[in-house]
Order: sequence, then C-alpha cells, then structure tokens
Amino acid sequence: MTRDSAIALWRQHNTDESLFRHALAVEAVMRHFAAKFGEDPEYWGLIGLLHDIDYQQHPEEHLQHTAKILSAAGFDQAFIRAILSHGWGICSEIAPELRMGKVLFACDELTGFITACAYVRPSKSVMDLELKSVKKKWNTAAFAAAVRRDIIEQGADMVGLPLDELISECILAMRGQARELGL
Repeated sequence: MTRDSAIALWRQHNTDESLFRHALAVEAVMRHFAAKFGEDPEYWGLIGLLHDIDYQQHPEEHLQHTAKILSAAGFDQAFIRAILSHGWGICSEIAPELRMGKVLFACDELTGFITACAYVRPSKSVMDLELKSVKKKWNTAAFAAAVRRDIIEQGADMVGLPLDELISECILAMRGQARELGL
C-alpha cells in the first residue's frame, strides 16, 4: 500500500486533525528508526501512520477493531501484530516481539509528550526543542499528566536505548516533519 492509500484508509475511519497529526508524528519516528536500524522505512512508516486507525470511532475499544480493518486492506500479520502490540498492558494483551513493534510501543506516548513540550515553548516548535527541556518537563508530574512515562521507559528498555537517546532521536525525527506536524 502506498502512503497516499494509507492516508485515504486512515481518513475513512477518522476525521480528527489532531489525531492525524499524532499519526504523522508516529509515522515520522517509525521511518527514522527504520532507517537507523537498517529496516524498511516505508513499511515501518505505514505502521506508525495507521497505529490508531480505530481510535476515533472506538476509543473505549481501541485496537479491538484494528485487525479487521487492516486485514481487509491487505496488511500482513506482522504489520497488524506490531500495531496491536503498541497497546500492550493498556488495551491489548499482545506484547511487542519484533523491533518495529517495540519501537512503536516506545514512541507512541513519547511523540505526544514531545508535542506537548513543543506547544508550551514560545516558538511552539520542535525545531528549537532540546533534550534538557523535555527532561525538565518529564520530571513535572502535572505536565502532560496523562502521558504514561512508565510505558515510555519500558519501551526504551525494550528497544535497547537509554531514555535520553530515545527522546533525542524522536525529537530529531519530528523535526524532519515539523511543517507537516504543525510544529
């Protein structure tokens, strides 16, 4: 499936532009890590783009409709499993096994946290956002309180990266798509 076709599929199930920007952020991070690990950026990018495909229509049943949607669109089981595993311990019992699933698990919440950090900057941009600013907010429990920092830390361990490196790489990936992300 092409990226344009994946976006069309996403839009068949979602209309929320904030959720779309989140999908684009996760896509950017997945592409970045795929290139870093010598994997296929197109494939990994589509995983990031489509990871929350059922969220808007089924927020209380997130990931319970995903396999059906993605199977009907022709995606393979590894692709679907990676997406289902990003909710492991939250709304899914499927643990990440492959590296792409582990990266998605680690970075989904983190992209939201980085976005929140960018929004409170005078520039409202990731272009001047640095690790130390993110870490300062990280230790402020009231900031982006809904973001599960424990999930991000667990994901960093799964991926085999120190938390600071995971955050820095995600910022870098998001900078590459800052305009499309509105950041």
